[in-house]
Amino acid sequence: MSEVAAKTDLETLLELLDLEKIGEDTYRGRHPAQVGSRTFGGQLISQALVAAGRTVSGERAVHAVNAHFIRGGDVKEPIEYRVDRHRDGRAFANRQVTALQNGQELFVMLAAFQDWGQGLEHAVAVPDVPFPETLPPLGDHFLGYEDRLKMFVNALKPIDMRYANDPSWIMKGTGEKLTHNRVWMRADGNLPDDPLIHVAVMGYSSDTTVLDSIITTHGLSWGLDRIVAATVNHSMWFHRPFRFDDWALYATESPVAAGSRGLATGRFFSLEGELLATVVQEGLIRHFPPRK
Repeated sequence: MSEVAAKTDLETLLELLDLEKIGEDTYRGRHPAQVGSRTFGGQLISQALVAAGRTVSGERAVHAVNAHFIRGGDVKEPIEYRVDRHRDGRAFANRQVTALQNGQELFVMLAAFQDWGQGLEHAVAVPDVPFPETLPPLGDHFLGYEDRLKMFVNALKPIDMRYANDPSWIMKGTGEKLTHNRVWMRADGNLPDDPLIHVAVMGYSSDTTVLDSIITTHGLSWGLDRIVAATVNHSMWFHRPFRFDDWALYATESPVAAGSRGLATGRFFSLEGELLATVVQEGLIRHFPPRK
């Protein structure tokens, strides 16, 4: 009897994005076996993108999403995604997706779709960083930190991530502070040709490192400092078609932190330097320094 090959983390993510239709414009999404204390925000974003996209006909692509996180999801229960069709115009379509568990709202997202058209074009320049193939894989950065960063070490890793700067836990040891973060990302394997899946996987990835620059600005680290963080809202704008099984540089920074919240902005650039997408996320950030 031949052994069954173990499922890769990317295959697990793609299964999470294969939502079950349970009613008219209503879908059910599930959690992976590897979970934290609450539903990962990137999972909600990516599954909601798929739910919205399934209700839009033709090749009209998503160009903007604006999401608000209301409650932390129960990782032991499935999530219901209800899609409301607000508009289907000649060039645009608008959807609202509400994620629910046991009748309670977890998350609400507006999504806008538009036919591709020619027009004015300009974009900011891609930051100057080393190419991804010259950088170590994420796992190399965990060596020696396995006990203190168990949540990250044991997390689902469907994305190949290559830090162009040291991650927060390494900088913590060197005393370095950094007001930006640069991480190359791509799906850890081939994706199907469906453009909606590429957008959804980027949406999943967009919630992984975007808040890093808030804490590295202060020389803090996930796992090593006592930090409570939770996403409050998350917006993305998709500027041009892309494949997310190709490398994209996620360049993030934090313009402000105040009122126990931090704001972070991010840009995804292609390997050729094209600006693919822009991200803005606001997170609850609370730091509890050790008592002296």
